[in-house]
Amino acid sequence: MIDLDKPKKIEIVAVIANKRLDRSGVAILRKVVRFFEKRKFKILYDKNAARYLKRKTTPFNQLMSKADFAVTCGGDGTVIKVARHMGYKHVPVFAINLGTLGFLTEIQKDHKLIEALERIFDKGNYILDVRSMLRITIYRKGKKVETHLAINDAVINQGNFARLIELSAHMNQRKMTRFKADGMIVSTPTGSTGHSLSAGGPIVHPKLDALIFTPICPATLSITPIVIPSNRMITVTIETKRRY
Repeated sequence: MIDLDKPKKIEIVAVIANKRLDRSGVAILRKVVRFFEKRKFKILYDKNAARYLKRKTTPFNQLMSKADFAVTCGGDGTVIKVARHMGYKHVPVFAINLGTLGFLTEIQKDHKLIEALERIFDKGNYILDVRSMLRITIYRKGKKVETHLAINDAVINQGNFARLIELSAHMNQRKMTRFKADGMIVSTPTGSTGHSLSAGGPIVHPKLDALIFTPICPATLSITPIVIPSNRMITVTIETKRRY
């Protein structure tokens, strides 16, 4: 057992499900809930899990703020959603893969699911896999609009239709590059196997403290994906005026 910032005593468990589960997926969801019910944990359900199990729904923001532990039944997208809404609260996530790829989901649906939960809660036998996150702040005309967190990536483009745009990038307020492309991606090592990889970016081990800067279909051969230290602040400006 490796103890990395061991979480506080677990009393409240959040159960989050993908909105599209088949019968086998719902059966696994019920099995997980029975495990926690037998151990007298307080269980909170997102709207999807509540719908499948006919339980009371807890609004997602409240669910994430109250939970000490989260179980996701779905795919990578479900894990990403939980991480985004969790904010800066450190809550362990037990991810069950009921999706397709399953890069982030540790437990496959054909594995010994209950035995895995017993190792965590009855024997204290677990490893916390700590992942880095992005903080993305959007500015328009010099004014802060909104801030988001992401465990995978941030993408800049012109919207639903691919259009060539001009972008300038600064790293810690020093000019980095200026280029034309369909857009660009800044990803964490966790997100390096997603959109960034499809755009030609490298696969980066999740334990590395790094960010991946990946242009999308650049109109020049001189700009390529770049791996930079994670403690750098990247500022990207869209130089092209928005077209409607």
